[in-house]
Amino acid sequence: MIPIRDNVPCKSRPYVSWSIMAICISVFLLMKMMPDEIQRQLTYIYGMVPIRYSNPQWSASFGLDPDYHLSFFTSMFLHGGWLHILSNMWFMWIFAKSIEDRMGHAKFLVFYLSSGLIASYVQWHFSPELVIPVVGASGAIAAVLGAYLVLYPFARVVIWFPLFFLPIFFQLPAIAFLGFWAIIQFQNATSSILFDGVIVDVAWWEHLGGFIAGAILHTLFVNDEKPVLLPGADESD
Repeated sequence: MIPIRDNVPCKSRPYVSWSIMAICISVFLLMKMMPDEIQRQLTYIYGMVPIRYSNPQWSASFGLDPDYHLSFFTSMFLHGGWLHILSNMWFMWIFAKSIEDRMGHAKFLVFYLSSGLIASYVQWHFSPELVIPVVGASGAIAAVLGAYLVLYPFARVVIWFPLFFLPIFFQLPAIAFLGFWAIIQFQNATSSILFDGVIVDVAWWEHLGGFIAGAILHTLFVNDEKPVLLPGADESD
């Protein structure tokens, strides 16, 4: 299921969200123009590799500084592939504008970055021996989704169900769509630690940690005024 738009009106332009998207896309395209080996090196340096901070000997053998914790931050602006960045930026485009409008530009930036850092730490905590770089804005965007679920549970979201690429569209309340999304993250995150042999190629714990962080921390950043929802998602800006 792919969200298309919602019916939450915004009074301001989401300049911070747009800027974050521009940075992520620019970094991605710039790295795509580099040789594969350079891309790999940069991903290991600036991506968050959990074992780097859990096993100093491993870090030393790969020439990585175990005390370089800036990767928890820089990893939020790296992406692993076209589908990865397109899906992240699309969710950012749909849901972040309403949260930025409700918080204000400066508060939203602090919320986004702090929640993203928490999400990265949660991923490290639950998979400290992972040797694959964890990259992407997913954790911070998950925090946006968590805040959106609490602030606008009954907002209408237009969903495209891509069955054989047919134009099948329907509306769901945000609590149904984002609640289902959160359940999927929880199922995959817990499966990765409860069952042996489960291949983990998605930072499920980062998604779940960011979602919970956003649902809790948003209260520290939101302004009091709540917008009136439009009657239908088709009338959204």
